Amino acid sequence: MPATRTRLPDLLLTALAPLIWGSTYLVTTLFLPPERPFTAALLRVLPAGVLLLAAYRQVPARRDWGRITLLGVLNIGLFQAMLFVAAYRLTGGLAAILTSTQTLMVLLLTWLVGGQMPPKAAWAWAVAGVAGIGLLVLSPTARLDGLGVAAALAGSAAMALGVYLSKHWQIKLSGAAFTGWQLVAGGLFLLPITLWREGVPHHLTAANAGGYAYLCLVGAVLAYGLFFRGLARLSPAAVSSLGLLSPVSAFVLGWLFLGQALDARSMVGLVLALVSIAGIQRAMR
Repeated sequence: MPATRTRLPDLLLTALAPLIWGSTYLVTTLFLPPERPFTAALLRVLPAGVLLLAAYRQVPARRDWGRITLLGVLNIGLFQAMLFVAAYRLTGGLAAILTSTQTLMVLLLTWLVGGQMPPKAAWAWAVAGVAGIGLLVLSPTARLDGLGVAAALAGSAAMALGVYLSKHWQIKLSGAAFTGWQLVAGGLFLLPITLWREGVPHHLTAANAGGYAYLCLVGAVLAYGLFFRGLARLSPAAVSSLGLLSPVSAFVLGWLFLGQALDARSMVGLVLALVSIAGIQRAMR
């Protein structure tokens, strides 16, 4: 029983991260300038990393520099870049479905790299989670785009590998410093891509500045801090499965504030996604 009591607060705190990330679509739609996805990603992660490193002045051991750079690219930079490529080339629902395969990828890494076969129930619930997100967000008019599909799967694979390696490398930094170094590494990865594709924004309104500030302070400093804190305390599969809450959060916020439709199929998908998260947590316990 004591283990269960300590695990539940960790799960609830970690779950806040994907719930916050789910608000990105709403904030982007209402407050950010159009057609600047890489700018949004860059201004979310790089200033957040600098703030954390200024507050928690810890330097990785020499042997960990390469590792933390790779983790920043996988968990932040490459994931964000591929996510936005997929978002522009696919419908939001299809992109969310492909991104939700991340838990299956983490289970596969646990088996093939870690040498531990996850329980069969975890695999079944992970598939059910993908199906639930499909029912929740997939539009009948969704079209396939080869590059968009490849980008979504590459982004999911990058973060799945990053999550797995973050857990098993055990880099000796505080959670805040560990988060900050990854955000800086990911931001530096995104910087040349942003300048190449979008350039420097010449005019920002107060609403734009507020939206970027929210993405930085809440969507990165707070959310990534909670995410990596949870990863230090929970299994990679358990943390990855909570990512299903992100499209659920995005859908609910879209329904509340943007007038998106909520029908019976969407409700079934929402319930299935939530139940699958609980199923994976129980199976991996």
